[in-house]
Amino acid sequence: MRPPHPPSPERSAELRRRFAEEARCERPDLSTLCLLVGAEADGALDEAGMDAVEVELDRLAGELPYRPGSPHAWAVALRELLGERYGFHGVPDDYQRLESSLLHEVLRRRRGLPILLSVVWMEVARRAGAPVYGVALPGHFVVGFGETGAGQVLADPFDGGRVLTGADAELLVAGATGAPLDASMLTPAGVLDVVLRVLNNVRAWSAARPEHSGVGLWAVELSLLLPSHSARLRYERAQLLVQRGDFRDGARELEAYAEVVAAVDEPAAERIRGQAQAARALLN
Repeated sequence: MRPPHPPSPERSAELRRRFAEEARCERPDLSTLCLLVGAEADGALDEAGMDAVEVELDRLAGELPYRPGSPHAWAVALRELLGERYGFHGVPDDYQRLESSLLHEVLRRRRGLPILLSVVWMEVARRAGAPVYGVALPGHFVVGFGETGAGQVLADPFDGGRVLTGADAELLVAGATGAPLDASMLTPAGVLDVVLRVLNNVRAWSAARPEHSGVGLWAVELSLLLPSHSARLRYERAQLLVQRGDFRDGARELEAYAEVVAAVDEPAAERIRGQAQAARALLN
């Protein structure tokens, strides 16, 4: 992928307005939110490109067998279509690429992070009427079919849609955390939880690449538009502003965050105020 090229300020403002509006809907749409994230990352993704992604997801759904039957049959049908026929999967190198977190690029390359490949699985399956949802296992996102509990079937889109046994899921969790699999880890992930995890991945990608701090900034700012988010994101935003040379706005954000922190931890608030003063000193 070419170096990240952001949209114009006017386009970005419109994308963020729509993102905030969609995130506050009674039933937010996952593909719409992921495409708005993609458009914020890639200024070349216009309305026609976003529509084309939706059309492709519809097309893929149309190639699934009509109502295969059991949750296991749905999982197998998705694996045969997306994993085997079209070759959607992931490899370790995908973790180093920003496009692995962008739905339109994942659909084009048929490669991506586990969570974005799971978004493709979910959106294709949902359009076909499958009982599908995301499952946010620690360190590795997968998809689930059917009711949680004894009848639940898990599949791993990163591994081409391989249907997981209980032992497979336990190994995934143990490999990521060293802890045993807990039933609470198998509950369906909400749409906004999925989107926040996508944005967290973008933030992590940017944090490892200071030259792309602008990517981290828009990822934080989109995260702040979600109805529920950590207050500490304001601190991260302030740090990114200072890092990018916007000392005035960074200092203001640090001071505002210090007021929030002061209610529970005055010494920490004082340290943050000191950071704000240091940022203001750089204006002179």
